[in-house]
Amino acid sequence: MTCLRRAAGLAAALTGTLAALLAPAAAAQAAPAGCRTSATVPLDAEQARLQDARLAAFTERSGLGELLGGFPSALCAARNARQAEKVVDTWGRTLWQTGLDRAQGRRPGGELPARDDRPLYWTRLAMTVRLARWQPRFEADHAALRARFEDASRGLDDGFESAPDVRRIFVSGFDPFGLDAEPRRANPSGSAVLQLHGQRITLADGSTAEVRAVVLPVRYGDFDEGIVERAFAPHLRPGRQSADLITSISQGYPGKFTLEEWAGRARSADPATDNVAALSGGTSQHPVDAPGLAPGPQFVRTTLPTDAMRAVQQPFPVLLNTFVTEIPAGATAPVFRPDGPTPGSRAVSGGGGGYLSNEVAYRSNRLRLLLAPGLPGGHLHTPVLTGLPADPNRLTAPEFEQNEAAIGDEVRAILSATRL
Repeated sequence: MTCLRRAAGLAAALTGTLAALLAPAAAAQAAPAGCRTSATVPLDAEQARLQDARLAAFTERSGLGELLGGFPSALCAARNARQAEKVVDTWGRTLWQTGLDRAQGRRPGGELPARDDRPLYWTRLAMTVRLARWQPRFEADHAALRARFEDASRGLDDGFESAPDVRRIFVSGFDPFGLDAEPRRANPSGSAVLQLHGQRITLADGSTAEVRAVVLPVRYGDFDEGIVERAFAPHLRPGRQSADLITSISQGYPGKFTLEEWAGRARSADPATDNVAALSGGTSQHPVDAPGLAPGPQFVRTTLPTDAMRAVQQPFPVLLNTFVTEIPAGATAPVFRPDGPTPGSRAVSGGGGGYLSNEVAYRSNRLRLLLAPGLPGGHLHTPVLTGLPADPNRLTAPEFEQNEAAIGDEVRAILSATRL
C-alpha cells in the first residue's frame, strides 16, 4: 500500500534499511553515544499502568517487542526537529501496519491470538513512554511528536486505495478502557476494525466495498483536540478518499448488538473517567458540551440502513436502540424517552449514553450533516467481550478468543448486509 511504501522509504532514510527498523530488541536497546533519556519524566495515568508487569507481556508475547526495542535508537538518531517528526511518523505507521498484519493473520508469532487488539494498544503506549523519556540535544515539542505518533499508529493517514467502481466504508473502533478495574480488558470494536481495515467485502446488492478504519483513544482530551474530525473529515469531503458509508463502533451492552438511533450532543457520564483518569465535567443532572465543539443540533439521527443491518441476528441479536435522555424544553430535570427526543429539548445522553462512544457518534455525524448530509452514517455498539480467565496472571482463554472472533465476524456480516 502507498502509506507502507512511504513508511519504508522514510525508515530506509533514517536507519539504512527496513530490516534495521525492525531489528531485534536486544540489539536495538543500546542508544547511540551521547543520547540522553530521563527515567524521571512524569507519566500520565494511562502510561503508568505499564508498571503492572503483566502488561509488558502483551508486547513480548505478540511478536511486537522488536518495535518497542528499536524505537529509542531511532529517536536518538534524529539530529533535528524535522528528522524527529519523520521518525515518529515512520514508526507510528509501521506499528499500525504491523498491528494490521497481526490482526489479519499475515504476521505469525507470539502466543496471543491474532485478532487480539491489546498488543497494539499496550505497545503503542509503551512507545509513547520511550518518546516521553527521550531528551534530544535540540528543541523538540514532545506533545506534538506524540500527537503525530498517535495519529500514524491509529491509521489516521492510511486511506482508501480502491478503484472507482469499489464502494468505500469507513469505520472507527476504540482502545480498551475500564483498565483500573481489569487491566487485561480488550475492546471488541478495536479488534473488529483491525480485522476489517483494507479488506474487501461483498455487500447485499452484490457490489464490492473496501473497508478502512481507525482506532480511537478513550481520552476526552484527544476528542477536545479534534481527533474524530481529523479522522472522518477526509472521508466526508468529495474526492478519492470520500466514503459511501461511515459508522463508529464501540463496545456496548451484554449479549447484543445495538444500532443507535440517536447520538446526543452532551457529555454526562461523570463519575466515569477516561483512560487518563479525566472527568468530562458533565452529569445526567448537569450535562455539558465538549470544549470547542462546533455548533450543531442537540441530537443527530442515524441514516444507516438499520433494517438491512438488523437482518443479521446470529450469534448475537442486532437491535435498534431508540432511547435517549433529555431535559425537555422549559424544564430543568432529565427525562428518559424510549422513542427519541422531543422538540426543543437539551440532550443529556444518546442511545449510547453520555460517554465517548456517544460522542464519537455525535461528532462524526454532525460533520456528516455538514459535509455529506445524504451519506449513510451512525453508530454500532457491539456486545461486551467476556471470557477472560479467572486467574489474573493469564491473559487469554479459549472462551475469550471465541467471543472476540464471533463479535468481529458479526461486525463484518452487519456491514456486508448493506446496499449502497
